[in-house]
Amino acid sequence: MNLTRACAILALSLGATFVASAAPAFAQGGGGDVRAAGHCSAGSTWALKAKGDDGRIRLEMEVDSNRGGQPLRVGITDNKVPVFSGTRVTKAPCGSFSVELRTANRAGADAFIGTARNTRTAELCVAHVRL
Repeated sequence: MNLTRACAILALSLGATFVASAAPAFAQGGGGDVRAAGHCSAGSTWALKAKGDDGRIRLEMEVDSNRGGQPLRVGITDNKVPVFSGTRVTKAPCGSFSVELRTANRAGADAFIGTARNTRTAELCVAHVRL
């Protein structure tokens, strides 16, 4: 099996997992996690997952453009409070990146918003989940 086909199969299986858990947009996943997925402005996909973890929240955001070497400016907020800011580059051959972090569990419901803008193409991804 060639690498391109392997990446496509992986992307499809991950996409199916996230899409199945994203309808409705704020779906409750197994094990107390919340997952959502969607499309960016030019066809890339995003997935966002949040889960309570020992009094903190474990958060993972993934963007898949199917093109390696794409630089994206990434920001993640929790109830409008910035919890991550940085640049990520999609990795060849699959063309994706992920940001994994643990953040404080603020009082009340947590509304996470992740944004990623491709600095070459200006494609915009806006991900969101509530925990």
